Amino acid sequence: MSFFYRCYHFALKCIVLFIGIPNPRLYTGYSGFTLWLKSWPKEKPLLVVSDTTLVKLGVLDEILNLLDEQTITWHLYNDVAPNPTIDNVENGLATYNSKSCTGIIAIGGGSVIDCAKLIAARSVKPKKSIKQLKGLFKVLKRLPPLCAIPTTAGTGSETTVAAVVNDPNAQQKYAATDFTLVPSDAVLIPELTQSVPAHITATTGIDALTHAIEAYIGINGLTFSNERSLQAIDLILKNLLIVHKKGDDLAAREKMLLASFYAGQAFTRASVGYVHAIAHQFGAHYGTPHGLANSVVLMSVLRFYGSTIDGKLADIADYCQLTCSQQTRSEKAAMFLATLEQLLTNLAIPLNLKEIKRSDIPLLAKSAIAEANWNYPVAKFMSEAQCQMIINEVTIE
Repeated sequence: MSFFYRCYHFALKCIVLFIGIPNPRLYTGYSGFTLWLKSWPKEKPLLVVSDTTLVKLGVLDEILNLLDEQTITWHLYNDVAPNPTIDNVENGLATYNSKSCTGIIAIGGGSVIDCAKLIAARSVKPKKSIKQLKGLFKVLKRLPPLCAIPTTAGTGSETTVAAVVNDPNAQQKYAATDFTLVPSDAVLIPELTQSVPAHITATTGIDALTHAIEAYIGINGLTFSNERSLQAIDLILKNLLIVHKKGDDLAAREKMLLASFYAGQAFTRASVGYVHAIAHQFGAHYGTPHGLANSVVLMSVLRFYGSTIDGKLADIADYCQLTCSQQTRSEKAAMFLATLEQLLTNLAIPLNLKEIKRSDIPLLAKSAIAEANWNYPVAKFMSEAQCQMIINEVTIE
């Protein structure tokens, strides 16, 4: 089967090469958002998508004030769960349609932005259910304008082609992937990330780091995606601990938002790997936050690849100036892994997840391998037995 997997991966790479993936227009700060607003027709209502926690914390206040100052009509939909569900999307769509909205502003983390993407997709595909939109290129229709404003530096959803939604009844996550799902605009406002608790700052930052690493070590990297991966990794290694310890450092927070954006651009083109495949199963079965799930399994998966990725890890170590010229490729790779492990320790990332049940491990591994081997151009294939061993490593029960 590995031959067929590789043929499919090559086909995906050709699609990216020959068709190309759009990039959102990028704005920075409240001034950038104001600039975007000035281009929006005042007579066209906007749906503002967020979640209840951000509303209660007042994170949206300045954004909504700017909308009012420009006399733009807006309607708030903030019923988005940490792992957004199909119902969240459908209820948001109902609000969008009933209020005659013509565009969407998404303010939140990856969950909010993904929900907003799927609301937009359903608005142009009213006869297709969310389940029918999962997989590759099921939308194929231009979405209404979508301005994504991330409040966490992690998912990179503001620049990606994917949107993930949870089906609680089936205990599955559905991923829709389509070039049309890339938001038309993205605004990076570091002040909006200040309210994020330190432990979430840590795990979302590692989520972005995982995007960049998996994009770089996979076999579908392009010149642009490789550059973005390296830039993201370097920015995160230099700034994540700063924002974790000193949340009001806006310069470091802006760099983390940019790193997340770059990592999103990278994995949108080169995809991810087994870290994400395993983490998705934890999210679907137990509701484990995605960034935390990635953080816990990252080292185990990188060690599984072994010498297969030494060259790539050595490149990363060189780019981040962690090495000296006398070191061998394997020594440089080991240096990067040691640096990464120390970062996880300093961020107080746990080694295990208490929610995983050993009786679930065979099913979790089977689902992870089924997701990864077809979809992700990994450096080396993993068997179900090897996947079970990795999940077992991070299980407490």
